[in-house]
Amino acid sequence: MNEQQIKNAPSGESFPSGELRGLMKSIRRIVRSIDLQSRALARASGLTTPQLVVLIGVAELGEVTTNALSEFADLSPATVVTILENLESRAIVERYRSTADRRIVYTRLTDKGRAMVTASPGYFGAEFVDRFADLPHERRKAMLAGLEELARMMARA
Repeated sequence: MNEQQIKNAPSGESFPSGELRGLMKSIRRIVRSIDLQSRALARASGLTTPQLVVLIGVAELGEVTTNALSEFADLSPATVVTILENLESRAIVERYRSTADRRIVYTRLTDKGRAMVTASPGYFGAEFVDRFADLPHERRKAMLAGLEELARMMARA
């Protein structure tokens, strides 16, 4: 089969268009898997994936500001505030103002929030974590580096 070649403008090299189709197919499979895992997470814990990411951020960072959570979760501060409002209304986290500077608002877990983090199935589920952990360390590092590069390439400038 003679695949169409796509010109890579900066280097002048070309590559088979099938590579882009394969890339798109792999990305779509990842997106679908994430969607299915998110639904399973919501059924199991009552949390969305972004809520779990923020909740784990509070657990790992301790009493934390919205900006620190925003960086941890790679979400906008406005999105984090919306998530925190939802979690606070469900008594999963509590927010309070700094006594030294009233402009600063901290978030901490409640007992209910700590229990939810402990009981959480995690971002990916145990099966994926086990399969990933079984890979050699160098392979895991290479996969992470490749995904980070792909994410940078796909990000809008």
